[in-house]
Amino acid sequence: MQSVENQIVDSSFSAIINAPIEKIDIPQWCFTLSEKDYQGCSPAHIAAGFTTAPDGRRMSINVETIGGSLMVQHYVETLGERDHLILDSDSDVFTPSGRTTIHVTWELSAKRLDDAKCEFTNRVRSYATDEMLGFLDRQGIPFDIFRTQRQPMSIAHNKGETPLFAASIERAALRND
Repeated sequence: MQSVENQIVDSSFSAIINAPIEKIDIPQWCFTLSEKDYQGCSPAHIAAGFTTAPDGRRMSINVETIGGSLMVQHYVETLGERDHLILDSDSDVFTPSGRTTIHVTWELSAKRLDDAKCEFTNRVRSYATDEMLGFLDRQGIPFDIFRTQRQPMSIAHNKGETPLFAASIERAALRND
């Protein structure tokens, strides 16, 4: 469990998926998402792929730029249900001042609204790792200042990608009709 004191952001947005909950399979969508579909969900998305972690769990690899920093995310599945997926990543962050890491928990879920639609929620929580705290300290950047500057960029990114992820999940759910 990550420390609340080291939390950078906790951002959650929702959008409607016009498909019945029975057709939703978020892990299937995530671990088969094409690079083109991933790129279509945000102008900040660069590349995506999937593999397995050393322990055999499924892993989604995402490359994106947030707030001018290139991020390589290694999302390992920690919960995988058709309507609920939780992924954790110790992500690489490439900044103008060098490379560090950030811990990100990405949670995607859907809940039934009626027979024909669901509410999709995209929640992203990020935390400074010990490595990042040392990285900031060596540059004389107080963590509170870093957090204050990082939050608006992370929140705006999540807000922009959420409806596009929902639309992509909807297309995947209805593809087999």
